[in-house]
Amino acid sequence: MKRLYFYKTAIKLFILVSVLLGLLLPSIAFAENTAVIDNIKLANTRDDLLTYFDVKHAFTKKISQAVLNGIPSTFSFFINLYETDGSWFDKKISAIKIKSTLKYNPLKKEFSVLRPWKNEAPVITQSFKEAKSLMTEIDNLKIIALNKLVKGNKYQLRIKAELEKVTLPLSLHYIFFFVSFWDFETNWYLINFTY
Repeated sequence: MKRLYFYKTAIKLFILVSVLLGLLLPSIAFAENTAVIDNIKLANTRDDLLTYFDVKHAFTKKISQAVLNGIPSTFSFFINLYETDGSWFDKKISAIKIKSTLKYNPLKKEFSVLRPWKNEAPVITQSFKEAKSLMTEIDNLKIIALNKLVKGNKYQLRIKAELEKVTLPLSLHYIFFFVSFWDFETNWYLINFTY
């Protein structure tokens, strides 16, 4: 009797584990291709704290298809700096939001990348690879003036990226049905450092 109970319990447990693995494995495989922030670096000039980072896997097939169909895409980057003291309440000392926008002109077969945070004119290129790189690489971004940091204090840099949702006229929602699948948002990525 105990042996029969043991086998029934083992079979139920096996079925439960199989179902859970069946549900989790697709999400794990999907997570490998989700957008992530990578290569985060901090540097400083004589006066300012700077950051560098890039976003990997931001351009899925659907996003690339939408861009090549002339739909502009805008990436927003959120960079927050906190002073941490080991308590539950960190003090936010800097909050930055920057945007980069990519537009494709199919008639001229060229991409235009607008990065207002760099105070530059739009970069025009015929290379989609170069345009994607310009969209996903953040370099030399000023976070805060060094005179606002205290020597010996601990800080945490938090970075997040997201693709802004596209608003299309109602009639185009049926044509570009894939737009609903090209949202992305990364997790917050954290860098702890002592100044």
